[in-house]
Amino acid sequence: MTDAPHRSDLDDPLDPPSGWHREHTQRYVATGGADGHHWRGTTVLLLTTRGRRTGRARRTPLIYGRDGDTYLIVASMGGSDRHPQWYLNLAADPGVRLQVGAETFDATARTATPQEKARLWPVMTAQWPGYDDYQAKTARDIPLVILTPVG
Repeated sequence: MTDAPHRSDLDDPLDPPSGWHREHTQRYVATGGADGHHWRGTTVLLLTTRGRRTGRARRTPLIYGRDGDTYLIVASMGGSDRHPQWYLNLAADPGVRLQVGAETFDATARTATPQEKARLWPVMTAQWPGYDDYQAKTARDIPLVILTPVG
């Protein structure tokens, strides 16, 4: 598969199937992030990953933080014992697309090392204190993901 089809696939993602995630995503896209980037006292980006089984692009709204030029997200799924699908997708294909406010760009995703997570976890709990509760709720080590813009 060439890079061009891969990138064009990310241009036409599937949004969450229903509920507030779908509504939030659609408002975010329609307004260039003016409605949705700021949410409940924090900031949200849209992450587009490629489905590891279907190859189909999927878009998900997620709370984010920053560490210099990189973006940070947490694969918490509310403290579930399972990883979210978007995390499994980016683990299989780290080439992702982000929309942060009105800006859309490609990035490379990777899971933080234990040392990086120890340093960056407080950045994310400052964004959303519930992450500590989610981690306490599960035996799963909740991954923190570092997203580095490409180019």
